[in-house]
Amino acid sequence: MSIGIKICGLQTPQGIAAAVEAGATHVGLVHFARSPRHVSLDQAAALRAQVPPSVRTVLLLVSMDAADAAEAIAVVKPDIVQFHGAETAEGCAFFRENTPCEIWKAVGVKDAASLASSQRFVGAVDMILYDAPAGKLPGGNGLAMDWSLLANFQHKAPWGLAGGLTPANVGEAIRQTKAPLVDTSSGVESAPGVKDIDKIRAFCQAAREA
Repeated sequence: MSIGIKICGLQTPQGIAAAVEAGATHVGLVHFARSPRHVSLDQAAALRAQVPPSVRTVLLLVSMDAADAAEAIAVVKPDIVQFHGAETAEGCAFFRENTPCEIWKAVGVKDAASLASSQRFVGAVDMILYDAPAGKLPGGNGLAMDWSLLANFQHKAPWGLAGGLTPANVGEAIRQTKAPLVDTSSGVESAPGVKDIDKIRAFCQAAREA
């Protein structure tokens, strides 16, 4: 089975095209005003329209109330919603049951206890995305989690790996964790929010080769 590759935080048609051409299976759009990768709902909808059917669009939302999240989903019409804040398992399950989207939940993992705690989302979401603990932002901080925590973990739900992944380390991350999907944002940038086409290509190639 081929690995899933998500390029997150895209803001331009050129970035979308680069990710698709490089072989990404998922592209991520961030709707969170504090992020340097933020796009408005109208911008996100326009970018989503540029994504071919063979690639899945992920809309990232952070700690939005249910009404605002529902509006964002209605405007953008993503394939997947990635909740990346203080959302509860119950809240995620509500959207999983009441929208046509897949629901992912990103969780920060700093130790075995937080990894165990994250399992409360099993059954409530379609995928758990393991990330480094939140810093100034919920994600996109360029920090890697301790991959050894996942090395022999018995997963009870589909999952992916995020947090500090770059073209230089994604291969080793996959070898250590056996991640079925990898997610990068700052790791393929030349500056915060500025995607580097060569880095996108290199990341996708390294992930596939691993």
